[in-house]
Amino acid sequence: MLSTVKSLGVVGLKGHLIEVEVHLTSALPNIEIVGLPDAAVKEAKERVKAAIQNSGFKLPTKKIIVNLAPADIKKEGPIYDLPIAIAILAACYKWPPNVVSHYVLCGELALDGRVRPINGLLPMAVFAKENNEKKLFVPDKNKEEAALVQGIEVLPVTNLKQVVNHIQGIQQIPSYQKEIEIISETKGQVDFSEVKGQKAVKRALEVAAAGGHNILMIGPPGTGKSMLAKRFATILPQLSYNEVLEVSKIYSVAGLLKNNGLLESRPFRGPHHTISNGGLVGGGRKPKPGEISLAHKGILFLDELLEFNRDVLEVLRQPLEDKQVVISRVEGSISYPADFLLIATMNPCPCGYYGTDSNKCSCPPQKVEKYRSKISGPLLDRMDIHIEVPSICFDDLVSNESEEERSAQIKERVLFARDRQQSRFDKSSDGTVNSQMTSQELKTFCKLDSDSENLMRLAFDNLGLSARAYDKILRVARTIADLENKQNIQKHHVAEAIQYRSLDTALS
Repeated sequence: MLSTVKSLGVVGLKGHLIEVEVHLTSALPNIEIVGLPDAAVKEAKERVKAAIQNSGFKLPTKKIIVNLAPADIKKEGPIYDLPIAIAILAACYKWPPNVVSHYVLCGELALDGRVRPINGLLPMAVFAKENNEKKLFVPDKNKEEAALVQGIEVLPVTNLKQVVNHIQGIQQIPSYQKEIEIISETKGQVDFSEVKGQKAVKRALEVAAAGGHNILMIGPPGTGKSMLAKRFATILPQLSYNEVLEVSKIYSVAGLLKNNGLLESRPFRGPHHTISNGGLVGGGRKPKPGEISLAHKGILFLDELLEFNRDVLEVLRQPLEDKQVVISRVEGSISYPADFLLIATMNPCPCGYYGTDSNKCSCPPQKVEKYRSKISGPLLDRMDIHIEVPSICFDDLVSNESEEERSAQIKERVLFARDRQQSRFDKSSDGTVNSQMTSQELKTFCKLDSDSENLMRLAFDNLGLSARAYDKILRVARTIADLENKQNIQKHHVAEAIQYRSLDTALS
């Protein structure tokens, strides 16, 4: 007797349809799983055998051959337990093929027949919808995640017997639906008004948020660099539904998606400086997303940038340009999206007080130079904005919080600038920001008048700027003009953008 049940798999963020075929043959009782299974899939035969028996069903006294097709895709994890069990029961009890043909099943089985949650269900559900699959059996704890995909019937299950009863028409499982709601504010959210003073730095962060520019803050300890970075998300636009789905797929594969299946705000990832290359970009025997992919559509915050291993920092160069990371293995390559906004902080020297008036620096010049050389020129070029964060004066510390501008006020200007960019580029509903302009778009939208061009020429010659740094200045100047609702870039826009290359000035 042959039976076939549909299931799903995932490689990277791409789903695959997997057919679980079961054949019963006259031989010594045994379960054989073929079709390029990993160790966890091979062990499924013991879990499935116990789950079937403890659910009140009998296994045939025959050899059971389980084939996971297509055979050229590696099958990983315990997600095939439930479809294997149903396929065995369908073959054993001779269910008509049309009984199970319109269902797709995923789930891990406990020995007593309970269905446990799995990782990576969201990209599988998206794939199922794209391939016109209508009904999806999922573990009950994954129902919120699966319900993010509209247009597919989600059937949450808690045990194997419940699935069998539904398929045989004994007791129907009600489908689970939920209304998708994107939360615009988070309770207890921090606010820019809590940071005293630092108006110039707040302005730079506003420009960075408006145009999607990477920013590097340089200053002594205790000046509020980390506070400012942690409040940056409060002035960014809210995630759209498509972005929520895209980011949630990454967290689903990584096993980090919350029970409600929704990300309430843009990701904020702040890895420790001891992180490895693999931890940052992703990897492992079974490649998983790294911090830069977990920061997709959000913020990657690298505090004390120069404390990171230089080799780790260098792996950021390609993702910052390509907005994705490719992990290559012998079996093939997996790509994860990495469209993040980088915020980094650093001290001006090892002791942290170089160039400050309040504290005397104890570092000799050669030590300062060696310290700053930890960040390479190519990586520095990819930082659109460098801003110095000065020490805070006493008057700023004792000022009232009401005197400081709130995040909501800054966000209004950011959203206005983003709307201008979306209208200009006329791209997808999620829009495109100035930092992602192509060379052709730079020529079209960043034309300079004679005064602005002369100023750029002067800066290029005196600061020894690279071609990439020149393009970064143009993009930032375009954002500044958008914040002022100006059609064309003017000289003072270029002047402000040049000021945001403080390390080019310092190192020239």
